[in-house]
Formats: sequence, C-alpha cells, structure tokens
Amino acid sequence: MNIRANKGGGNTVAVVDYGMGNLRSVTNAVMAAARGLDIEVVWARHPDEVMAAQRVVLPGQGAIRDCMRELHDSGMYPAVIHALANKPVMGVCVGMQMLLDHSQEGHPGDAGQGTPCLGQIHGEVIKFDLAGQTQADGSRFKVPQMGWNQVYQTSHGVTPHPMWDGVPDGSYFYFVHSFYAKPSDARHSVGETDYGQRFSSAIARDNIFATQFHPEKSSEHGLSLYRNFLHWNP
Repeated sequence: MNIRANKGGGNTVAVVDYGMGNLRSVTNAVMAAARGLDIEVVWARHPDEVMAAQRVVLPGQGAIRDCMRELHDSGMYPAVIHALANKPVMGVCVGMQMLLDHSQEGHPGDAGQGTPCLGQIHGEVIKFDLAGQTQADGSRFKVPQMGWNQVYQTSHGVTPHPMWDGVPDGSYFYFVHSFYAKPSDARHSVGETDYGQRFSSAIARDNIFATQFHPEKSSEHGLSLYRNFLHWNP
C-alpha cells in the first residue's frame, strides 16, 4: 500500500519504508504538515521513490541491528545513502541513531561488538547507565526513558539550527528509547535533554537533521518541526 497526498508536481517528500518504523504515524504527521502546500507526501516502499523525492524522512523503531539489516535487505540502502549526500533528510528515533558510526546495541551473544551504522555523523550510540540514580521526586530513573521531556536548543556560539524556527527553547517532546547518540563533534549536537545526564536529543550536519524523540507524537511542536523541514533549504 502507498499513501500519497497533496500532489505537488515534482515537489515530493518520501517517508522511507524499509520494514522498520512507525510509518503510518510519521507519514500522517508529514501529510498534516504539508496540508495546503504544493507538496506530495509518499510512503516510499521502492528505492525509485526515494531517489525521485526532493526530501526524505528516515524513521526507525526497534533494535538498531534489525533496522540496519532491513535497510540493506529491502534494497533501500543505496537510495538512502544517495539522499543523505544530496538532499534534505530528517531522521527520527532509531533513524537518528543509524546516522552515527556505531551503536553499542547488539544481539545477545555478540560479545559486545554492537552494530555498525551509516557513518554520516561521527560518533557512538550508547546505552543509558542510570543504575542507582534517582530523580528529583526520589523515584529511580527508568530505562527506557518513556514519556515527555524537554529539549534545549544548542547553538555553539551561532544562532540555533533553522529547524527550530518557531519552536520555543525547552519545549517538551515525546521520547521512547534506551540508547542515546554521542556525536564526536559537539557542533553536531543541536538539541540536548536531561535524563540522569545531559545527552544529545537532536543532531545535524549540512543537509541532515535528526531527533531522538518522536515529532509525530509530540503535538504542535512536533508538527512545527515537520513543517520547518518542508521549507528547510540547507
């Protein structure tokens, strides 16, 4: 099945379906953001649809090793790599983690080897280690982090990333994750969140912007990010 909306005469956003991810929710949110615009939103299940799109959303959900395997097995890998080099791309949740070099997450019995990722933003994906830590109300931190948390826009001496336009600093977004991104270059961290420690909850480089949280589950501020993506010209 393919979902298409707002046929836009060549101005197309592809949400990549490689078998892993909250595709319907993400696609519906992008369609809502594109309502009234001359933009076509495609639930892309074929590499040609990703290659033809002007913008690409890369979602991800579940274990990162399964996501990487399905990205290859689905035949979408070359098209996604091409998009990452040539057009605006927005990664979501595990779709963000996949952009780094390597994840500590693997399968039981893999001797701690973890999972090689796409290497588009240098850094590591690390598991929360919050044992024994308590929150302000005395409750223990739980892993996975699940629920609403604040995102603080980081600018590193320049203006915040243009994808934050119209989104107040410290806005709440919805998270579900046990692992977090640690970019090698702090300048690639454009949003941070506190959960037992401060970690990168949004990363960016050149034509790539990605979030650990789920914009499609984050009410109006999440919809604002998708709207911004439709207009972003890196």
